[in-house]
Amino acid sequence: MLELRNISYDVDENSKTKGILKNINLKLEDNKFVVVTGPNGGGKSTLAKIIAGIEKPSEGRIFWNGQDITDLSVTDRAKAGISYAFQQPVRFKGITVFDLIQLATGKHIDVEKACEYLSEVGLCAKDYIRREVNASLSGGELKRIEIATVMARNTAMTIFDEPEAGIDLWSFQNLIHVFEKLHEQNHGSIMIISHQERILNIADEIVMIADGRLRDMGPRDEMLPKIFGQIDRPVSCECKYYENC
Repeated sequence: MLELRNISYDVDENSKTKGILKNINLKLEDNKFVVVTGPNGGGKSTLAKIIAGIEKPSEGRIFWNGQDITDLSVTDRAKAGISYAFQQPVRFKGITVFDLIQLATGKHIDVEKACEYLSEVGLCAKDYIRREVNASLSGGELKRIEIATVMARNTAMTIFDEPEAGIDLWSFQNLIHVFEKLHEQNHGSIMIISHQERILNIADEIVMIADGRLRDMGPRDEMLPKIFGQIDRPVSCECKYYENC
């Protein structure tokens, strides 16, 4: 289980302190498919980076399966079972797709096994396995290769920061099926930062972040009507979900 206790994150902007996240308290149970959504600039991606260890909170503590991981590095959190997929995947000149997948598994695998992971994300393995992870690959190709590495790692929790960013519609439609399969096969938790309705529709739970605060969370069937304006917003919410706060 992941637990955030009183998480705040501040940055200095024009000699003033700006609160990006404000006293976030959140518990995520194991083996859940969670989508974090809300207005642009609300703090969603910052929250994901803090969980992964890319950023450190200004205040508060983070617990993973009862262990305080607030001060652990990205590497140590990855070893503990938390993976992070960037909104814009990193390119690695000189490293092949096969090298990257093998590194992700943390053990020696043969080409055939690596090709299985590529096939899972809809890529023709023979066309990609020996290619470098560089600028010759499109955004959609990089995204799917990154997801293949996540599948290879098979961690307890995987965080995707806006996986739909920069990819074509065909790739996005296939990614939906990949996420469903990843959740089903790996039996781990998935957190996706997204606005996309199709991704919201396959979530177990939805978390709403706006103006740096946790505005609401709950099962998909309860949250979707609120998000899309079919019922009144909660009394505790100080802003409409998709309007500027």
